[in-house]
Amino acid sequence: MDSLRDKIVPVTVIVAAILVVWYIAAIFMNAPYQRELNARAHVTPDLGAFIGQTWAQRKPTLPAPHQIAENFFKNTFQVNVTSRRSLVYNSWVTLSSTLLGFAFGTVLGIVIAVGIVHVRVLDRSFMPWIIASQTIPIIAIAPMVIVVLAAVGITGLIPKALISTYLSFFPVAVGMVKGLRSPDILHLDLMHTYNSSKTQTFWKLRVPASVPFLFTSMKVAVAASLVGAIVGELPTGAVAGIGAKLLAGSYYSQTIDMWSALVAGSIVAVLLVAAVGVAGRFVEVRMGARP
Repeated sequence: MDSLRDKIVPVTVIVAAILVVWYIAAIFMNAPYQRELNARAHVTPDLGAFIGQTWAQRKPTLPAPHQIAENFFKNTFQVNVTSRRSLVYNSWVTLSSTLLGFAFGTVLGIVIAVGIVHVRVLDRSFMPWIIASQTIPIIAIAPMVIVVLAAVGITGLIPKALISTYLSFFPVAVGMVKGLRSPDILHLDLMHTYNSSKTQTFWKLRVPASVPFLFTSMKVAVAASLVGAIVGELPTGAVAGIGAKLLAGSYYSQTIDMWSALVAGSIVAVLLVAAVGVAGRFVEVRMGARP
């Protein structure tokens, strides 16, 4: 009980502090426009009424938390899930490309890691290029990927998935390289003493040792894949997806819709990372780890 309290209390205090700062920031950021509105209407409200007005604007510069919560609830539970206004529908559109890109990225990362660990030339020549590839902003690469693939007739889910792949393969590759090289030298010598082949050493020693590293890196990769899917929706002019909601909100100054879409994206990210964590724990238990 004390352990649970020690976890809940700090989180509650931090969340409360964030909300207080957020509400205060909303007052200051929305105040200039509210003064302009009051001047046009020839209204001079008292301080309390003025603060309430800054928290109730239709298109605020910074929405108050309760405005975002109301919008999120409405577009999640009070709108048909097949409607393009539904955050469930838009989240599913983004999730589909996220999962596909994550699958591609995980497989690609594992293949690259195996090659780097077992081929010395790849370790020296390929690894620096992999690291360098991540220095290029994804927002600059995404339009080029979309345009090139559209030129050869590939549109829709695949371009967004490939952008997600670009972001997600790197943490998996780095984590797997670390994991495959993690066995102690004594264990490797023991396998050599048993006259084990490289294939046997790989499957019996290196792969089991790499599993914790793999799932840790996959948590980073799945979150990066979601970011890639959202960014991939921006230059395509997509009509559905979290990225499309953000783009439409920026066009029409619908800041509350934008923040609601960000909340939806955050929830999707949390669920994806949690799902990878559960899968990792299940695999480790099946391999003999303590539950």
